[in-house]
Amino acid sequence: MPTPPVTAQLRELLRRPGPALVLGAHDALSAKLAEEAGFDAIWASGFGISAVNALPDANILTMSETLDAVRRMSDAVRIPVIADCDNGFGNAINVMRTVAEYERAGVAGICIEDNIFPKRCSFYAGVRRELVPTDEHVRKIQAAKAAQSDPDFVVIARTEAFIAGWGTQEALKRARAYAAAGADAVLVHSKSSTFDELKDFTAAWDGSRPDGICPLVAVPTTYAGMTAADLAAAGFKLVIFANQALRAAVKAMRQALSALKHEGRPAAVDAHIATLPEIYELVGVPDLQANEQKFLLPGGHTVTAIIIAAGFEEALMPLIEDRPKAMLEIKGQTILERQIRALNECGVKDVVVVRGYRKEQLNLSNVRYYDNDRFRETGELVSLFLAEAEMSGRFLFLYADIIFDPAILEKLLKSQADISIVVDRAWGDQAHTLEEMRTKKPDLVVTHQPPQTGYRFLPAAEGTTLARIGQQLPADEADGEFVGLAMFSQEGAHLLRTVYHQTCQRDQGRRFHEAESLERAAFTDMLQEIVDCGGEVACVEIYKGWLEIDTFEDYRRAWAKVK
Repeated sequence: MPTPPVTAQLRELLRRPGPALVLGAHDALSAKLAEEAGFDAIWASGFGISAVNALPDANILTMSETLDAVRRMSDAVRIPVIADCDNGFGNAINVMRTVAEYERAGVAGICIEDNIFPKRCSFYAGVRRELVPTDEHVRKIQAAKAAQSDPDFVVIARTEAFIAGWGTQEALKRARAYAAAGADAVLVHSKSSTFDELKDFTAAWDGSRPDGICPLVAVPTTYAGMTAADLAAAGFKLVIFANQALRAAVKAMRQALSALKHEGRPAAVDAHIATLPEIYELVGVPDLQANEQKFLLPGGHTVTAIIIAAGFEEALMPLIEDRPKAMLEIKGQTILERQIRALNECGVKDVVVVRGYRKEQLNLSNVRYYDNDRFRETGELVSLFLAEAEMSGRFLFLYADIIFDPAILEKLLKSQADISIVVDRAWGDQAHTLEEMRTKKPDLVVTHQPPQTGYRFLPAAEGTTLARIGQQLPADEADGEFVGLAMFSQEGAHLLRTVYHQTCQRDQGRRFHEAESLERAAFTDMLQEIVDCGGEVACVEIYKGWLEIDTFEDYRRAWAKVK
């Protein structure tokens, strides 16, 4: 069944039993959060819209500026939006244009108050309070009702008689006149800390119209102990929580910013802020991705590449005294530029780099960056999970110090396994000295189906899977070397995240495979943990075609071999 128009929805809220809860929003995002939380409608707060522009609520913003903000809220949600239009932005003629513009913006109703122009926020202390004559506001309401084109559009009349200190009888006189003029509801505002004056008002309320008693609207900002049920029992139909979302956001931002300034690291606030995937979901990134797949011409791979480039290699000093290893130049291009070019050639356009040592030197365009400022104290795994927000779908993992033939990457991208790593079978072609093992620290691999003896390299017909991986495996037992390229499907990424977080809860401070702790762990330690937990890691077999830059000799060899 199609969703009814928002004006019809708001009319239904005014008719149905019980109170309707309305949340004050200040922008499209807060409106979406209100809808997500289950509120019945949105109050597009003039106070809030002014505040997010760092301005007081005093008719400083024009109608057009306010309307733009309200339109964005209306576009963002499917529930009714009621626009706080202050005093209608002028006299009765101005009000007619206000109604026409706000109807076109898709709002379900507006509220106009009997403050003079320019208005002042109801709660500002020490501000002189003046109201327009009752007859003048009556004419504004009549003009608003005459201007509406949708018969279900709602016009709420608001009286500030209690705010001005004019008492219950004046509030009743004005509210009755506004109801008789055709207002669809009356908002009676109060800044009292108790409900007493409103209790007297509601006990005497008799604002009848041909279709019954005119509904009342409450904004319990100052008499905050009253529940929606209490207010409904007193006769209020709409209950507006006008500014709590804004005030909550300001307090949370202050706390987070203070922690960031004090500690100087993003992780200081991780426990108190939304994750990036939560924000992606809220703003519609999944819909964007679905529509891209449905409507855009095919091209490239829907995969993100995460390059780990945070570490510092003492063996490469003084080559890397002023730059990270990834920014070492080889014949006119840095290692990182060569990696990105290879990725792009294979259709991978979405690239993420985790920086650390000399991070200011890693500043290529069209790349997203995450910073590991604790790179001297942490391992590859911590760096990788700084980019956890990028692991919601299929992704590639790359060491930042490898140069490879794009054909290797193309082969990896064709893998259908949930987790795949590239394994070089050339490892066993020659003997390896203890000095080589000490300086280069290769990531050795033992697979479930090693190459046949006597053949230089013959990949298994059905492929093979990982049994063991690490730098401490006996060299004579290894049947391959992990080259620093891996790929995870969406399910594989989910498994990686799950195993990592389970390990965080269980093994903090303890040894983790070959690492002294999870904080110091390498990527290969996590691959071994996945295997030990029953997960399967497929091996994409290659024979040479890549270089790793670990030492000065590696760098010299790269200059000699790379075109």
